[in-house]
Amino acid sequence: MSVETIEKTPLADSADGFAALFDRIAEGASERERTRSLPFAALDLLRQARFGALRIATADGGGGLSFHALFGLVLQLAAADANVAHILRNHFTATEQYIRTPRSAQARRWRDAVADGAIIGLANTELGTPVVGGAAPDTRLTPDGHGYRLNGTKYYSTGTLYADYTLVRAVGPGDALAAVIIPTGRDGVEIVDDWDGIGQRLTASGTTHFHSVRVEPDEAVFDREGTGYGLAYANTQAQLFLTTVNAGIIRGILNDATALLRDRRRGFYHAPAARPADDPILQQAIGQIAANAFAAETVVLAAADALDAVARRRDEGIDDPALAHAAALAAAKAKIVVDDLALRSGGLIFDVAGASATLRTANLDRHWRNARTLASHNPASYKAMAVGAHAIHGTPLPAKGFF
Repeated sequence: MSVETIEKTPLADSADGFAALFDRIAEGASERERTRSLPFAALDLLRQARFGALRIATADGGGGLSFHALFGLVLQLAAADANVAHILRNHFTATEQYIRTPRSAQARRWRDAVADGAIIGLANTELGTPVVGGAAPDTRLTPDGHGYRLNGTKYYSTGTLYADYTLVRAVGPGDALAAVIIPTGRDGVEIVDDWDGIGQRLTASGTTHFHSVRVEPDEAVFDREGTGYGLAYANTQAQLFLTTVNAGIIRGILNDATALLRDRRRGFYHAPAARPADDPILQQAIGQIAANAFAAETVVLAAADALDAVARRRDEGIDDPALAHAAALAAAKAKIVVDDLALRSGGLIFDVAGASATLRTANLDRHWRNARTLASHNPASYKAMAVGAHAIHGTPLPAKGFF
């Protein structure tokens, strides 16, 4: 895949406009994952197509897509390469919270950069905090003349290695929480590709160090109610994005399983059909995966519709907590269902292909490994507990963390 041969293309305004691009990204996706070849070229193709601008308004140079349309495309991208899709998760979250509807001249510059193809990563998590999600970070912003200096270490910095900017959560003067958006190439930013997970191996979800990094005054956005992380259920979009990637993995499994069965020449002597593609038992496995893919996509898009209802109100300047809670509830339910379907589908593909499918060169285990890794981000057991408490007692979902 040669980036140099691709001219910058107009922003596609439909799913069909990205089909050829996704096909190119799918080329060699399994081999990239098997050999741990980082997908810089694929990200450059998405930059040139300005995929990250799909939620920016058309008047501002973006695609103006709804969440329903965006997540439909993300699902297709995940079917092509789950790593590449996951890399963009934090980009769309940062864009939605701080950039799409700018409140400052700096935010407008960020919006223009995104409309031109820029990608944003995230540096949020710290291993020293006693709980996952919602804890104040140890990364500090200290005054330095008219701006600040940023010092700290972050983990699970998904996408930052490939990004033009990264969003860093930090504590500023008076222990005020802030989101800092800075170029990844700035002096003092050290990105380490040390992610060693069993799946999503190419997302560069590793360590980022900030060594006395200069931060200009307008690059730090301090938390306040109704904006950024102060929005009601601010992380719902990020959670649903991961679930969408898992739904895309099921579609990828279906594509691989179907191709495998069509090409398979050897069957068992006691099979009910001489040709594997005509074997009703193997056809049943394909049918089950196809049903799983359909159900996962339907559930994800229904949850995206709930998120669109929230976005419409926010575009009117209203952060509606009831609508936001409904969207968070829909996303939680979607995760519970889709994660299970993805993991089961990751096993079913081996029923289609037999023992030869377990060869390392085939790399079919990547689907299960990737789905398991994504599902482990925010365990479905906690989601189910919260959904159950709401169903029985009307208990609201947790407002912080991964809801």
